[in-house]
Amino acid sequence: MTNNAQRVLHNYFRSSSSYRVRIALNLKDLPYEYRPISLNRNGGEQFQPEFKSLNPQALVPVLSENGLDISQSLAILEYLEEKYPMSPLLPESIEDRAYVRQLSLAIACDIHPLNNLRVLKFLTGPLGLSEEAKGIWIKNWINTGLSALEAELARSPKRGRFCLGDMPTLADICLVPQIFNAQRFNVDLRVYPTLLAIDAECQKLPAFQNAHPGKQPDSE
Repeated sequence: MTNNAQRVLHNYFRSSSSYRVRIALNLKDLPYEYRPISLNRNGGEQFQPEFKSLNPQALVPVLSENGLDISQSLAILEYLEEKYPMSPLLPESIEDRAYVRQLSLAIACDIHPLNNLRVLKFLTGPLGLSEEAKGIWIKNWINTGLSALEAELARSPKRGRFCLGDMPTLADICLVPQIFNAQRFNVDLRVYPTLLAIDAECQKLPAFQNAHPGKQPDSE
C-alpha cells in the first residue's frame, strides 16, 4: 500500500479549515487521497452516518491515516508537525512557537467560527435574518479580527516575508484561507496592507497555490 493510500483527507474545497490542512500537507510534501465531502449537496454530506462515524461533530476536515481519524484542523496541523518534522511549521524557540500559536488561534478560534457555514445558515434560518443582515454580521467579525491582526503584525519585529521570519508557519497557514474567505464576502482588504503583503508572499509558493479552493476536484 502506498503512502497516498494510507492517508486520506476528508474535506470540502471551500472550507477554510480544510484549506489549512491541504497547505500543511503540501508544505511537508505528504501525498494524500482527496475525498470530497460536500457541505451543501443532499442536505450536507457531513451529516451522513458514514461521515459522522469519523467525526460526530459533522465538521470537515478529517485526516485518516493508518487507522487514526483526526478532526479539528489545528489538531491535525500539530499532529503533522510532530509526526513529520521535516519542513517545520513551528519555529525553534518556545517564545516564537507561542507567538505563532497566538496568531493561529486568533484566526481559527476568534474569526473563522463566526463565519462558519453552519453559523450563517442558523442566522438566515431559525433566526430569520436577511441576506443583508448576514452580510453585515460577516463583515463586522472579519474586520474586527483582521484589524487586530494587522495591528499586531504591523508592529511586530518578528515579521519577515511571513508572519514570523522568512519561512511559512502555522500562522500563515491559517491566515491565507481567512484572506480568501474575506475576499469571498467582498471585505475591503485594502486597509490591511501588512496582511496582504504576507498573503502575496504565500501565494508565490506552490504549496499554497495547489491548496487553493479553485484547484480542488470538487470546486464548484
